[in-house]
Amino acid sequence: MTSSDPTVLPDPWHSLHDLLATMDAEIEQVYTERGIKGVRPRFAYPLIRLAHTGPLTIRELAESLNRSHSAISQTVTAMRAEDLVTSEPGTDGRTRRIGLTERGRSLVPFLEAEWRATHATVAELDAEIPYALTAVVEDLRRALAHRSIRQRILSRLVEPPR
Repeated sequence: MTSSDPTVLPDPWHSLHDLLATMDAEIEQVYTERGIKGVRPRFAYPLIRLAHTGPLTIRELAESLNRSHSAISQTVTAMRAEDLVTSEPGTDGRTRRIGLTERGRSLVPFLEAEWRATHATVAELDAEIPYALTAVVEDLRRALAHRSIRQRILSRLVEPPR
């Protein structure tokens, strides 16, 4: 039995993903224009945090940023390739402590300034549009607290006969 390909239908998330990718690309352009090569916007949060906490394990860093272990592990690997962080054995042999290299440490003042400028820009955008994105996110959180995305999907899920 064949079914029609649901992935050819319009993706309701595409415009949001595209917008976020465009904004990240423009932030990365700011870095490049300032002569900062090999740094991506997703590096700013962990680099700034490490500058303020000192070395952390990947798990500690992920928890402090409210990110998944997997996402932070991938980010740390990418940052290590750009000579932004070091990775030393932890206390139990199974963990690694992540710290800043001199290059990573030297970028933190700029990254903190960019972070503040980006947050001010988001606030400015929220004020310019009729319905602030931050309000949309909170409204979605409230709706999903009432009935989760999982519950909503399961109520619509019709599996084909086996």
